[in-house]
Amino acid sequence: MKRVIIESPFNGKNQRNKIYARACVQDSLMRGESPLAFHILYTQKGVLNDDDPTQRKLGMEAAFDWYECAHAVVVYEDYGVSYGMAQGIEHAKKLGIPIERREIFKDA
Repeated sequence: MKRVIIESPFNGKNQRNKIYARACVQDSLMRGESPLAFHILYTQKGVLNDDDPTQRKLGMEAAFDWYECAHAVVVYEDYGVSYGMAQGIEHAKKLGIPIERREIFKDA
């Protein structure tokens, strides 16, 4: 399976973005990929607090450490590109990892 890192806009307080992030993971799985969405994983209650700058930085650094294992970084753009997503895109570019851009609602 193709290993992909999912980038989608996320704010733990924004229910729409939580639902969208899960839809992005589902879309990737339905394409036969093996996705990781660290922004969902690391911001779960009891893991890291995304509102704490130190913990947010730790989460991003931990996620970036996995990028070299990915075949691609997939950017879901239906709701735009957030600051955190832009950082992930730049990190992927530095490592030479292919970046794929997708919209899952474009045909809806």
